[in-house]
Amino acid sequence: MATPTKPRSQKGKAVLIGRLAQEKLAHDILLLDLTAIESAPSDFFVILTVDSDSQARAVVDVISQGMKAVGLGLAKQEGKGTTHWVILDYFDIIVHIMQPDARDFYKLERLWGDAKAYTLTPGGVAKAASIKSGKVVE
Repeated sequence: MATPTKPRSQKGKAVLIGRLAQEKLAHDILLLDLTAIESAPSDFFVILTVDSDSQARAVVDVISQGMKAVGLGLAKQEGKGTTHWVILDYFDIIVHIMQPDARDFYKLERLWGDAKAYTLTPGGVAKAASIKSGKVVE
């Protein structure tokens, strides 16, 4: 991906993160808009699945480089040593990079099921979705 332009909104930042993750073949990318939830820890969650430790590291690297390139700085990181669940905290956007077993176990979609949800098309366009019984429905 060429150097992207700096997003103008929180949703734009979340979409950029999802697109960067798509470059490294992350899948089941879900953007959760938490702005209407009073107790939410951030404005957006970006939740995505990777299939291996090396893919998790590649996704962390591409997101970190892409966000830095548009002037959005570096995230605080948790879990990079384990790679089953890595968190990148950009304060207003928290990225959850999870392997399938961790994603199935923690079910963040169910926990935050009342959030406005978006998936990404293969072309990287945000598409409204809904969460029913912890499952994403497009």
